[in-house]
Amino acid sequence: MGVVEQMVRDEQTTSEDGDRRPTVIVDDLHITYRVYGASAGRGSATKALRRVLTRKQSPALREVKALRGVTFTAYEGESIGLIGRNGSGKSTLLRAIAGLLPPTQGAVYTAAQPSLLGVNAALLSNLTGERNIILGCLAMGMTPAEAKERYDEIVEFSGLGEFIDLPMRTYSSGMASRLRFAIAAAKSHDVLLIDEALATGDADFRRRSEERIEELREEAGTIFLVSHSLKTIVSTCDRAIWLDGGKIKMDGEAEPVVEAYQEAVARAAKGRSSRQRRAAKAAEAAASRKPSPRATVDSWD
Repeated sequence: MGVVEQMVRDEQTTSEDGDRRPTVIVDDLHITYRVYGASAGRGSATKALRRVLTRKQSPALREVKALRGVTFTAYEGESIGLIGRNGSGKSTLLRAIAGLLPPTQGAVYTAAQPSLLGVNAALLSNLTGERNIILGCLAMGMTPAEAKERYDEIVEFSGLGEFIDLPMRTYSSGMASRLRFAIAAAKSHDVLLIDEALATGDADFRRRSEERIEELREEAGTIFLVSHSLKTIVSTCDRAIWLDGGKIKMDGEAEPVVEAYQEAVARAAKGRSSRQRRAAKAAEAAASRKPSPRATVDSWD
């Protein structure tokens, strides 16, 4: 049975026995980036045409496998945290689910259009925060009347206050992220993707964001959250996926997965410290065996 057929059958089963409905299915997902080396340059147009005609890759081409056979199913009402070291594939996975990155191999199936921070259209830096709120709400499918109704709530949630009348180019990255999240939180989403949004702002903003995520989850949405704050993952998510080297290392309840990840990080740090100490001792021993310049001169006399 294919993945799409399985998804349809699961939805039918949901209607019969009230079980969970799948919202995102990631099936053997591979994503490979092609990086061209700077040392060789772009080359001439003649060489590029020759490579196209002969179907040969540039000698400076390097392929980076960001995701390697990732497979999982997300269900309605779940809040899923993605954890892992930098470069493990977390943000790449979010962008693939959002439809911004085409799979090199495998597929992503969604029951609804995912929203990356809820605003599919980029906010415009030359416009004020006020105008961007209206545009963001319209981009999420609200009517002008609904956008106007939610305006004060969005401004209050973002905490921008009087800065809302200034162009977004004058905002710090944290202020812009808070505004994007506030716009996203103004509407319920079937699939909401959040990348490090809760890392911005003070403790009060993070608390309010976590409360809003809980509300969105209770409204039968599925939320994916990428964050380096493991406390946020445990307090906000009921499930966690640990990515390592583009592969799923562990998938399960948030707290056990986070604990396993923390233990692995601690072991790796301890191993690095041991290697550094051994290297330092070896360097000291080598330096002690090396004859001093004074002794060498004396031996010539």
